[in-house]
Amino acid sequence: MNLGLVVSTLGRVESLRRLLESLLDQLTADDHLVIVAQRNLAEVEALAASHRSAGLTITVVTSPPGASRGRNAGVAALPVGRDLLLNFPNDTTWFPSHTLDRLRSLPDGFRAGALTVVDENGPKFVLPPPGTALDRHTAWTVIEMGLLIRRSLFDELGGFDPEIGTGAPTPWQAGEATDMLLKLLRAEPYIDFAWQPADVFVGGISDPSGLTVAERRRKLRGYGRGLGRLVTRWRYPLWWRFAFLGGGLFFGLRHRGTNALADGWWVFLGRLEGMLGRTLNDQQSFTAVTR
Repeated sequence: MNLGLVVSTLGRVESLRRLLESLLDQLTADDHLVIVAQRNLAEVEALAASHRSAGLTITVVTSPPGASRGRNAGVAALPVGRDLLLNFPNDTTWFPSHTLDRLRSLPDGFRAGALTVVDENGPKFVLPPPGTALDRHTAWTVIEMGLLIRRSLFDELGGFDPEIGTGAPTPWQAGEATDMLLKLLRAEPYIDFAWQPADVFVGGISDPSGLTVAERRRKLRGYGRGLGRLVTRWRYPLWWRFAFLGGGLFFGLRHRGTNALADGWWVFLGRLEGMLGRTLNDQQSFTAVTR
C-alpha cells in the first residue's frame, strides 16, 4: 500500500516545515507528497527542495484559491496509473512516528476509511468503532485530514466539490469531506468503510488557534454556512435539520476549551444561512480563513 499525501496550503512555511520533518523517517521512495501552494510559491518550493535532498518525493504545484480546488489539483499531479492511498493533511498537520507504517500495512482491498485527528485538546471527533457502517450520520465524524481513500475511488467520485470548503468562491466554507462520503454512500450504500482504531491518528491544531475573536467568529460562521448547506443539499429530515440548527447555539458551551459561550450565535447564524441558501448581509468576502 503506497501513499499519496496531498497538502493544500496558503503558503504557511513554518507549519509546513513541521509537517515535512514529521515525514522524514516515514515516507518511502514509493510514496508521494504533493504540496499545492496557493500563496508564497517560491518559499514553499525552496522548503520542498531542502527536504527532497533528505529523500522525500515531493511535487509542488499551484491552483486557484480554495482547499477543495487545491486538493483536486494535488491528486491530479500524482503519478499517472498508481492507485495510491490518499490522505489530505493540512499544512498544520503532523504525523506521529510509525503512523504511515500502520497505513501502509492496510490490506490490498482497502478502498476507504478514516483515522482520528487530534489537537491540543484531544480528538476533534470520536470515530465509530471498527466494523460500524458508514451512513448518513457517521459520515459527519470524518474531516479532511482524517480521510483515507484510494485514488481510483476518489476519481470515480469526481474529487472534492470545488464550490464548497475552506477558501471556496462561495459562502459554503466547510463540509467537503462529508459531501464526498455522502456521494460515496449514494454510489455504494454498503461499502466496507474501515474506521481505524484510536491509536492510529494524525496531529493538528484547534480550529481557532492563532485567530482573533473576530477572525474566529468569521470562521465559525463560514463553516456553519457550509455544513448548513449540506443538510439541505442531501435532504436530511426536517427534524434533523432543526436539531442541527438549534444545536449551533450550544456550540460555545460544548467547546469551552477553545471557544467562548457567545460563539454559538455565530455557528447558529452560519447554519441558518446555509440552510436558507443565502447570506443575511452583504459581505464583501465569504472566505472563512484569510491567513
